[in-house]
Amino acid sequence: MANHQSANKRIRVAQAHRLRNRYQRKMYKTAFKQLKQIKDKQKALAFCKSISSILDKLAQRRIIHKNKVANSKSNLARYIKSL
Repeated sequence: MANHQSANKRIRVAQAHRLRNRYQRKMYKTAFKQLKQIKDKQKALAFCKSISSILDKLAQRRIIHKNKVANSKSNLARYIKSL
C-alpha cells in the first residue's frame, strides 16, 4: 500500500488512464467488427475513413503502437478490396 500522498495520487491517476485507454481500445475493436458486417463496398469505404482517423488518433496518443496502426490499415484496405 502507498505511504505517501503523491503515491496515492499516482494510483488514482493511473487507474483513470487505464480505464480511458481500455475504452478507446475497445472502441476501435468494435468499429472493426461493425465494418466486417458491412457488405456494400461504398459504405465500407466511408466507414474505413472514420476508422482510419480513430486509429491515427490512438497512435498519436500512444495508446496503440504506430506499427499496429499501419498493419490494421493495411488489413482494412485488403478487406475492402475483397468486397
